Amino acid sequence: MQKFKAFRLEEIDRKIRAGFVEMALEELDPGEVVVRVAYSDVNYKDALAATGKGRILRRQACIGGIDFSGTVVSSGDSRFVKGDAVLAVGFDLGVAHHGGYAQYARVPAEWLVKLPHGMSLWEAMAFGTAGFTAGLGIVRMEQNGLRPDNGPVIVDGATGGVGSIAIASLAKLGYEVVALTGKANEADWLKKLGAKEIKLRSEIDFSKVKPLDRATWAGAVDNLGGEVLAWMASTMKVNGVIASIGLAASPNLNTTVMPFILRGVSLLGVNSTEAPSPELRREVWRRLGSDMKPPLLKEMCRTIAFAELPKVFGDFIDAKVSRRVVVDLSE
Repeated sequence: MQKFKAFRLEEIDRKIRAGFVEMALEELDPGEVVVRVAYSDVNYKDALAATGKGRILRRQACIGGIDFSGTVVSSGDSRFVKGDAVLAVGFDLGVAHHGGYAQYARVPAEWLVKLPHGMSLWEAMAFGTAGFTAGLGIVRMEQNGLRPDNGPVIVDGATGGVGSIAIASLAKLGYEVVALTGKANEADWLKKLGAKEIKLRSEIDFSKVKPLDRATWAGAVDNLGGEVLAWMASTMKVNGVIASIGLAASPNLNTTVMPFILRGVSLLGVNSTEAPSPELRREVWRRLGSDMKPPLLKEMCRTIAFAELPKVFGDFIDAKVSRRVVVDLSE
């Protein structure tokens, strides 16, 4: 029985114990397709799960990792054959179904996407859930009328995974991007990614947000929620579009209906885990490999060996990470 290395999370006495174990294919969860994993990545959700800082796990023990890319080893589904390069993000991976922090994964076929033209297995995880979420938000915004000539697009949580990829992808598409951040020391990096302007959160008095303020933004990508999202809504242009992606600051939203009624603003909820149709998933990945692919993708990431994985979770929890982290499982 062939053994392989996996990073398993286990809840014992309401605490998470995480570490490397040896497993066999027979121990993996059911699924039609077995994949030899080449790369995974680290998202904030992975860090919450591995440290127990968030109630993420939905079973007692689970291989972590909500994303992976690799090569099909065997398939019971005609859509995939041995040798296909594939990726998987979201669904129940790493929380209720054994995930990508292992040298092999077995998953339902509908969770997989064939690697799009113009994208490598490493690049798929340089994007991962963060990149897919950013791409999905942009595609949804464009479906709701956003165009570069409509006006500037503001992105908050700008140094995070979703924010940085959103900035770079929007800039490549020709949008005028404004990065909203609390990290003044990252201004040069954000401009390098494509932000035309840097706006610091400290410049905004969120206690004085009006129901309708000066119409400024044609689009907005919000990773924070709370008072920042309320301010964004109040400063949108007529027919502006907001992609609501995260709640890093707060799940609450204290606003009025006035931007939505008087300016026709659209607030789009973006659920990248399971809501998109298979067609939309494939379209977002196709565009991430083509017209939305950031030119500095390699500079936006760092790659670590599988053995280094446990060391990085704390930095995510402590907000010390400003680059995507790709995990190399090819050892």
